[in-house]
Amino acid sequence: MLLKKFVPIALLAVATLALAACGGAPAGESSGLEGDVVIDGSSTVYPITTAVAEEFARVAPRVRVSVGLSGTGGGFKRFCTGETDISDASRPIKETELALCEENGVEFEEFLIAYDGLSVMVNPANDWVECLSVEQLGDIFRPDSEITTWADVDPSWPDEPIRFFVPDPDSGTRDYFIEAVLEKGLGLPEELLDIRQDEQTTFSSDDNVLLDGIANEPYALGFFGYAYYIANADAVRLVAIENSEGQCVLPSEETVSDGSYNPLSRPLFIYVNLESLQRPEVAEFVRFYMSPEGAAAIMGDVGYNLPPEGTYEENLARLDELLGE
Repeated sequence: MLLKKFVPIALLAVATLALAACGGAPAGESSGLEGDVVIDGSSTVYPITTAVAEEFARVAPRVRVSVGLSGTGGGFKRFCTGETDISDASRPIKETELALCEENGVEFEEFLIAYDGLSVMVNPANDWVECLSVEQLGDIFRPDSEITTWADVDPSWPDEPIRFFVPDPDSGTRDYFIEAVLEKGLGLPEELLDIRQDEQTTFSSDDNVLLDGIANEPYALGFFGYAYYIANADAVRLVAIENSEGQCVLPSEETVSDGSYNPLSRPLFIYVNLESLQRPEVAEFVRFYMSPEGAAAIMGDVGYNLPPEGTYEENLARLDELLGE
């Protein structure tokens, strides 16, 4: 099956930006700006940052922006040892990561840049699951789960083994699912705050691998960010989630923004190294990210939701304060 995928290769982002630079930049470009901006982290935030970087190349063609996608956890490992200037994250930084940053003298600022709906998917041939409760999701994915077939969830469903496709341990998407469903939803103790690991479960840091698995396995179940669904809506099918009001709600721009798609609506961030921020190319990239020509201009195209009104203005004011402007 041919899928419209986000290509998970940082070098492709670099090559794309180089081509954009060769094409020249419009009037008003930052012609004196040059250098490198190194970014890594969340595969969920990757499409946003890559799209912003491509637009930035038009106004600052001599700045080389590389964007990787080693996962939120993998990105923080690099960021907190000073290897990158910016870390994309689909969850807030953890205490252990904060400690690593402190240990290495890495100071940073967190910027909220978007909202996304963590989306539960099945194969299009699945005509029995329309809605799942948080309790059902938790019982299915918890590490000590005894559920192996769809009939174990509901006796009226097929007695066929479920094939699970799940983000790997470095994924912020996985972390958010564990927090929202297993910790807050089911109230499981810390030793059970993980995803099942068995022969029916496939893990990957590449959302496209998860997408392929769900699209090609008729009894599959998995989850990833809403934007990947938008880009491949003909390959997989969304499952509604029962929210706190007892309503079965599908993720959409409206339900993610108004909070009715709960508890699986989540904030997305970029973290900026304050030392890196003193370099003009990094500062101007971050400023462009928050400008009307940056993330706000491309957010709908890449399938995400803007943060609350005024967020980017607040981010820019904070940026000016950090730069002493």
